[in-house]
Amino acid sequence: MNSSPNAAVQQTSVRLRSKTFKWKKAAVLPFLSVLFVTQLYPLVWLVLYSFKTNEEILDGSFFSFPRELRWQNYKDAYEAGHYLQYLFNSLLVTSVTVALVIVLSSMVAYAITRFRWRYGTLVMTVFLIGIMIPLQATLLPLMIIFKNIGILNTHLALILPYITFSTPIAVFVLSGFMKSIPYEIEESAIMDGASVYRTFRSIIMPVSVPPIMTVCILTFISIWNEYILAATFISSEKLKTLPFGVNSFIGQYSVNYGAIGALLVLGALPVILIYFALSERITKGMVAGAVKG
Repeated sequence: MNSSPNAAVQQTSVRLRSKTFKWKKAAVLPFLSVLFVTQLYPLVWLVLYSFKTNEEILDGSFFSFPRELRWQNYKDAYEAGHYLQYLFNSLLVTSVTVALVIVLSSMVAYAITRFRWRYGTLVMTVFLIGIMIPLQATLLPLMIIFKNIGILNTHLALILPYITFSTPIAVFVLSGFMKSIPYEIEESAIMDGASVYRTFRSIIMPVSVPPIMTVCILTFISIWNEYILAATFISSEKLKTLPFGVNSFIGQYSVNYGAIGALLVLGALPVILIYFALSERITKGMVAGAVKG
């Protein structure tokens, strides 16, 4: 006799929650649609821009499609813009930076979160302070230091500060995840005779793959698009990275607007492809570090 009223109340509650969810979804959907369009439109506009002639670009029709696809713009950007050379430099600097950031930040995060030592909190605070240091405040001191030690105008002059500025946020993400790993796993490994380095390499690193992938992708994107340090420490044409090379191409071929747009598309293409291919890993890694930490 009592089960029927309870069932009716539960059904009513379910219907109310369903209606509330639908109203919230209907309210959020327009906002997300506008946000999607505003984020996607600049990229679409740039692609259309890269296929236009100078006359089409200068006639003021910003929203028009090109009369014909001018592939010559991409040929000019590829050849005259030294695309492969700049691409190689960016890949070299970015890959070396990402690899070293992962190695250093994972070891630091492991030491801070898994070792019971007095200065763990202090070390973590130092790295958090490093996140707040503005990049522009370090340009002059770094230039003087690099000039004195003879590495100015080399890739090493970019790799070292890139590692320095990327490591704090990487330590923050990885330490948030490593705090959640049960200590019993390490204790079992130590009882079986595993050293600290073996435990770190064979247990902690495989478990921490999601946040490590997040750090890899975020570091890759930030380093790939960096311009200020490259423009400050690099002057040789053979050592320029892709963002800096695009700027040089703009200054040298300022009349060929279509080729400039084509080079901008080619410069953004690697990051876009990598992000869309691994975007799910970014989400999982950030959720793992935030929730479990």
